[in-house]
Amino acid sequence: MTIYNLSSKRCIPCEGGTPPLTAQEVENFLKEVSSIWKLEGNKIFADFKFKDFKLAMKFINKVADLAEIEDHHPAIEVNYNKVKLVLWTHAIGGLSENDFILAAKIDEILKGGEFNSA
Repeated sequence: MTIYNLSSKRCIPCEGGTPPLTAQEVENFLKEVSSIWKLEGNKIFADFKFKDFKLAMKFINKVADLAEIEDHHPAIEVNYNKVKLVLWTHAIGGLSENDFILAAKIDEILKGGEFNSA
């Protein structure tokens, strides 16, 4: 059951001085995104594996376009057909709702089946 309907929301600018999400809030938001997203310290990440480099890059380009629209950008690591996305809000040194909004929208990119894992 979706409580937050994250994929329909927009990221809002977050400035320093805004507190990061509490542990309970993070736990609640993690329930609203797919299970590929894992918590590590004050960040969430997801690992992806594609059939080849070209498909991995196509996925990264879709994520980059989305990140530009939302003005919230993940850290992206690429190793041939493997991609790791890491999300956190730099300005507050932790997680914000924006991180989960972007994660939910990345989940939507994957739902089409175009990027089925290798």
